[in-house]
Amino acid sequence: MIDFSLSSQQKALLETARDFAAREIRPVAVEYDRDGTYPEEICKKAHQLGLMYTNIPKAYGGTGMSFVEHYLVTEAMNYECCAIAQVIGISHLATGALMIGATEEQKKKFIGKMTESYRSACFCLTEPEAGSDAGVMKTTAEKKGDRYIVNGLKCYITNGVYADLLCLFATIDKSKGTKGICCFAVPRDTPGISVGRIEDKMGHRAMNVAELIFDNVELTKENLIGGEGQGFKLAMMALDRGRANITAVSTGIAQKALDEAAKYANTRVQFGQPIGNFQGVSFLLADMNALTMASRAMYLQVGWMLDNNIRCSTEAALAKLFASDAAMKVTTDAVQIMAGSGYMKGAVVEKLMRDAKLTQIFEGTNQINRMVAGRGILGKTCTLF
Repeated sequence: MIDFSLSSQQKALLETARDFAAREIRPVAVEYDRDGTYPEEICKKAHQLGLMYTNIPKAYGGTGMSFVEHYLVTEAMNYECCAIAQVIGISHLATGALMIGATEEQKKKFIGKMTESYRSACFCLTEPEAGSDAGVMKTTAEKKGDRYIVNGLKCYITNGVYADLLCLFATIDKSKGTKGICCFAVPRDTPGISVGRIEDKMGHRAMNVAELIFDNVELTKENLIGGEGQGFKLAMMALDRGRANITAVSTGIAQKALDEAAKYANTRVQFGQPIGNFQGVSFLLADMNALTMASRAMYLQVGWMLDNNIRCSTEAALAKLFASDAAMKVTTDAVQIMAGSGYMKGAVVEKLMRDAKLTQIFEGTNQINRMVAGRGILGKTCTLF
């Protein structure tokens, strides 16, 4: 039997996340967006409440939530501000490859050390010429005896300035394409790592994004996650989790936009009645709600698959592209319903619309996710049971 009810413990987790987001994030969301403020104090409080490393097992300092629970909490946190909430939740992607490929000793050493702080991690894959096409990666890990000497540049790295732990991808042999890519766990205080340009973004402005420069960074086999050449596979498996996460992020954005639009439609009076009474507006709201419901159902499905160790690359790609497209449409329609008051700087839905755009771009553009999903569909029938 399929059951959408939550246990008392899950209800308590969700209530904790909603209360924290309303109390700590909502009052400063517009201000932090305007000024591009890094939410350091909010991160500290989230860490103290167990809302930062939610999907990391307790053995390594996390809260130990299931994937479904993590995504429910992710939606609740992102409802108030996806930039602040993603700074809190970035470890889900950034440690994904380590959770999949690291040894028990490595997990305790690298992840266990990271969770003592509130600075979390970052996922260092993208380069100026290697985004969707990781096979042309230029960051190298040259083998010298039992050492790896890393040189290169990573860009658009979320939490790049503040992360305590780097999940770094570099190639030991460019001629091998993706089969030459390795994954490394790199503590931030490793010599040779510096920050380049810090990005000024359209949306997600409270979320730090930066270039990271690697200049003769010396690593050992202790830093290598999985075997040599396993990095690309680990990155793709981590992105399955990350894409489900962005589905939950997108759902939170869409739900907030829907709620703001519905509240406005109930109170804005024109021609002697609330504008929500007009068919044109009520139809918009109905479509917005349908897209939000469908997005939520998709992240719950992928979360369930991950919890049951069912490979979900196709489903995660489909969920991410659908929910992010939905968030873009729902926020655009919310601005339309609120008209001039929704379009002005400082309006919640104006911020949501700018924030929604990035969900269609990061963790694989939606065009790339359609390619991933299309190949998966051709390779097998996509069914839940």
